[in-house]
Amino acid sequence: MSGRELDQRLVSAVRTGDADAVRALLDEGADPNAVDADGGLPVLCAAVATYDDPVAEALMDGGADPDRELPDGSTPLWRALESGSPAVFTTVLGKEPLLRLPEQERERLLTRARSWYETGAVEELRRRTGARGPAVPVRVTDGEYDWVDRYALGGLVVRAGHGAILTCLEWSFRILTPVDELIGRAVVVPDEAHVDWSGACFILLERHCQETWSATLTHRDHPEPAHRHFVADYLRTRGIIENDSPFVEREREFLICWAAEEPDSAVLAEVLEALVEYRHPCLEATGLRHAGHRDPHVRRRSAAVLASSGARSPETGAALLALLGDPHAAVRLEACRAGLEDDTLLAPAAVELIHLVAGPYDDLRYTAAGALASSRDRTPAVADALATLLDESAQLVRLEAAYGLALRDDPRTGEAIERVGTLDSGFEYDHRARALWDWLDEGSRPGRLQGFDAGRDRSGSCDPTW
Repeated sequence: MSGRELDQRLVSAVRTGDADAVRALLDEGADPNAVDADGGLPVLCAAVATYDDPVAEALMDGGADPDRELPDGSTPLWRALESGSPAVFTTVLGKEPLLRLPEQERERLLTRARSWYETGAVEELRRRTGARGPAVPVRVTDGEYDWVDRYALGGLVVRAGHGAILTCLEWSFRILTPVDELIGRAVVVPDEAHVDWSGACFILLERHCQETWSATLTHRDHPEPAHRHFVADYLRTRGIIENDSPFVEREREFLICWAAEEPDSAVLAEVLEALVEYRHPCLEATGLRHAGHRDPHVRRRSAAVLASSGARSPETGAALLALLGDPHAAVRLEACRAGLEDDTLLAPAAVELIHLVAGPYDDLRYTAAGALASSRDRTPAVADALATLLDESAQLVRLEAAYGLALRDDPRTGEAIERVGTLDSGFEYDHRARALWDWLDEGSRPGRLQGFDAGRDRSGSCDPTW
């Protein structure tokens, strides 16, 4: 195939958002800077314009030039900044921007990002288009886990993630933005899944120094609950990814003391959630202190703290048993997950889980199904409850049900595997998928389900599609 044909196919793959095809074509020799004849711009600009982060990543990995000057004087990187998508921008920013970009260009990018952030996406759109109509925010996913508002006005579309973009640029250029300023950006939208919040938290976690750590923790005494919530989220994340840090002992004590003093229920729930990621001899006492709290979110987190403590005292057993009868389903579910580890609570926890998976709790059913499937309860009632979940529309719920039946070597497992259906890529090393393969392999079962294991790699891994 000629280079021109490869480039044309690359343009088509970018237009359709097929990141896998983009990577394959680049491996075959397609030009990562190929120009789309319709727009006259490099294909990287097309990925930016459609907020296609996976395609942009594939092009950057293949050698696309984010600094290539375009006919209007901009660059793909400049356009990524203007787009307002932190996920796209961080991808197109590329490696070593501090070394790659001249000082004048770095200052230009910082100035533009700051202007977008301080002006606001809507006002900037109004300035550019002259439009005065309503700009209705539409929440969209940005990256894998975060969200941001998207606005359309006067024929232009932009995402309002310039706070996170500014934060990213400052850190990339090794500008140590004051901690108070970063947290101030984060809490404008007080949601830990918002791009500005997660961006600030990530950068603060990257700054491994006493000064940053101390300055962040001082916001525990801030009068605004959002600031305190941010500190709790920061410590929770540190507990997950940096449990061997030199600050861990002080963080444990800090959280234990904070949990005894925090007046805001929503913040207290976040503090307890952070505590779950730490080990402390006072975990049980902290969980018991809040098990009867008026706020269900706090009661739910107290059950998680009790589970994390590993305590099996009569006091903890009694508290969890009471929480199994809580009026709020999410609290009961957390108490079930804790109770499954206690021999005296195993049976009542399993009974409650059966009620939860059968009840009108769509948002909890997957988690409840997972707890029921993995539980040590091997009674027929649990197996029957798992079998009923095979009718669920959510594939992951059906996968949990089949997994639970396989663990019990239930005669309905074969049918359950068929009911799971085809799994997309990403399940090659999933423990549930592997358990189903293992079940098929035992007792000469591989041939009994036509099509299920036809594509299996006999080296031991799972085919990404069944």
